[in-house]
Amino acid sequence: MQVDPRGQRFAAAVTTVVLVAVLVWGSGALLAAQAVVFALATVLGLRYAPYGLVFAVLIRPRLAPPRELEDAAPPRFAQGVGLVFALVGTAGYATGTTWLGIGATALALGAAFLNAAFGFCLGCETYLLVRRVAARFGGGEGAPSLQRH
Repeated sequence: MQVDPRGQRFAAAVTTVVLVAVLVWGSGALLAAQAVVFALATVLGLRYAPYGLVFAVLIRPRLAPPRELEDAAPPRFAQGVGLVFALVGTAGYATGTTWLGIGATALALGAAFLNAAFGFCLGCETYLLVRRVAARFGGGEGAPSLQRH
């Protein structure tokens, strides 16, 4: 499946705002809600993720068609990575280990901000790196191309 990269940047911008709010208010509940958003994107796919639906309904119809589309697998993997950090952070806030909640949230915020502000998806790049390493050590000649389109 191919996705509009502008939708991913929009989702990252919303996520950035949510994660800043988590840090400002120390809200484990808000972080848990963001974890649900990450989980939906990871499990159902980017088109059915809450922020993806907002982008598709309210924003994309007002934009010109994208110049290019990208493979959905790397950003979907990135949502899974975000989910892990959100779950760790939520556990930190829930158990009173506030430093863990703050640290996990801050790391997720850094990644979301990089994507929102600069179009650099850290989770996507991690996905591509993992695929390259896997192809090198186990995939041989028949490994798929990992070029970003």
